[in-house]
Amino acid sequence: MGLKYKTALLKLSGEALRSEEDIYSKDLLENVAKQIIELSTQGARLGIVVGGGNIWRGKLASTLELPQINADYMGMMATVMNGLALEATLQRLDYKKVIVYSALEIRTVTKSYSFKEARNKLDEGYILIFTGGTGYAHFTTDTGATIRAIEIGADVLLMAKNGVAGVYDSDPKINPHAKMIEHISYLEMTKKNLQVMDQTAVTLARDGKMKIEVFDMQGENNIVKVMNGKLNSTIIE
Repeated sequence: MGLKYKTALLKLSGEALRSEEDIYSKDLLENVAKQIIELSTQGARLGIVVGGGNIWRGKLASTLELPQINADYMGMMATVMNGLALEATLQRLDYKKVIVYSALEIRTVTKSYSFKEARNKLDEGYILIFTGGTGYAHFTTDTGATIRAIEIGADVLLMAKNGVAGVYDSDPKINPHAKMIEHISYLEMTKKNLQVMDQTAVTLARDGKMKIEVFDMQGENNIVKVMNGKLNSTIIE
């Protein structure tokens, strides 16, 4: 059947790489990395954004009584650590053409981001990992991922969820009768205040005409399947 998309920005949550006991799960990291490598060998041009800020923006930041700006920057640095963990796993699995860009300047272990260079590196077969969010407080990694997707000229922003197959008319974890929506517009998402991603990201995607596909990554080869059009999901456009 072939790839559904040639160029994609994959947005992962930080939780997708961790186990209940540890900050990182070797098995989960390898599972994600192997799927990314498989897609690259199929000819996909891939950018990756890994979240990680929620641990600081959420309960922990509140418990420590951290100002939001401090918590946001700590969250951005957490995304850098997650990106480096994914980079190391990809390289250990013998895919060497990986670059970690950071919106925060960390010259020792990351490269400063340039959309022109990023586009060129995609053409050369590199997997690009974008970290550090937008580089500014008060913005989520959803927003950062949307911006990067637009900047690299992606065909789609793939929003990988944990245990949720797409967008529902109500929270499926609360309402067992919630119905999944296969196709929805940006405007409907905003009007119904559906919380699959933050509203700033939805607005940016609308203005940048960036298609979003929301899918469940918790399944065998689901990242590969969604890129090949073989997985139930929700399209936002």
